[in-house]
Amino acid sequence: MGSDIGANIRRLREEREWSQARVAREVCRAAGLAGDPVGRQEVSRWENGKRTPREWLPFIATALGVTVEVLRTPQEPAEPPLPTLADFLPEDDPLSPLERRKGRRIGMGAVDDLQQRVHGLRLADDVLAGGDLIRPALRELRSAVRLYREGTHSSEVGRQLLRQIGELTQIVGWIASDAGQHKEAERIYRLGISAARQAEDHTLAGNIAGSLAYQFSNTGRESEGLRLAQAAFNDARAEAPPKARALYLDRVAWAHTKAGGAENGQQAMRALGEAGQALSEDSDGTESPTYLYWVDAGELRVMESRVYTELHRPLRAVPLLREVLSEYDATHTREMALYLSWLAIALVDANEPEEAATVAGRVLTLSADVASERTAERVRIVLVRLQEYAEVPEVAALLDEREAV
Repeated sequence: MGSDIGANIRRLREEREWSQARVAREVCRAAGLAGDPVGRQEVSRWENGKRTPREWLPFIATALGVTVEVLRTPQEPAEPPLPTLADFLPEDDPLSPLERRKGRRIGMGAVDDLQQRVHGLRLADDVLAGGDLIRPALRELRSAVRLYREGTHSSEVGRQLLRQIGELTQIVGWIASDAGQHKEAERIYRLGISAARQAEDHTLAGNIAGSLAYQFSNTGRESEGLRLAQAAFNDARAEAPPKARALYLDRVAWAHTKAGGAENGQQAMRALGEAGQALSEDSDGTESPTYLYWVDAGELRVMESRVYTELHRPLRAVPLLREVLSEYDATHTREMALYLSWLAIALVDANEPEEAATVAGRVLTLSADVASERTAERVRIVLVRLQEYAEVPEVAALLDEREAV
């Protein structure tokens, strides 16, 4: 019964395009109660069947404009429900403000200061690896959460703080993942999804969820990655600007690619096409969040080339990768090493072991001083693939040199 009620609350909420926080406010209003005796987390528990809202049921029905019987009646879904981000929220609420706050009064100046630090950390990640940034990044995140939980602030300042915490978790989660701390990254990403949803910023929630889906897809959790990438797109696309939709679809394409199989390969190519279409709708008059500054046609070509490489289509992958690398900023050492690793694999698939060895040599040189688990993993993959041509002199020399290190 509880699961039926929860499913109906979610269905009716989504039909009205309400957030869980909006439902909580409307239920309190229907009950004639001041303050927030019901919060977003409680609504989430109802929807997930973790708690049955017995005494609240009449007020929920009033808030949603239906009868109690409608809430109790099981619904036969016409088709499998779309995945949503609600299932990926943390079990508890680590962002819940303390009942007795001892911190100072927080205004928009503190929000602006946090926004500048978040952007600075994002720019630092463009040129530094996760192993170099993880400690200061975690300090920034803990400080931001403490500021929100312990400080006193208006509801609008609180919402803007949550948005900045969401942006911060996306980049800190990315840094942790790059450093190979995948469990920590997952915890951070889930915190960020919660923060963005509480701030009612669905575009940001989709971006954070897409980053976690990308990690899942790359760490042996391909089915979870595909489900979450689709949920990120489905939950946010109605209000997402073109750049955000393009990014979501890029991650859907990658998730399909990593999931494997002919059908997923076709779905990956379809998502890439839709990503290009979405980006084409961007214009000078279109507003996009500043954290999407890096999403452009070049980044879509990068993903397209990687998908072709994973699908073992080197005739498509090699020209695209060469084009991307010819235009890429050489100061971004980690990304250069990563993209060259894809080119090396594509050249192996194209039966060009000599050139693959040359490219792999560049990968090894660039990644030697980069504290990134992602580049280290790509090096391992490239060396394993080159073993197929161990008798080729150029490959043998590279492998021998690697053994001597």
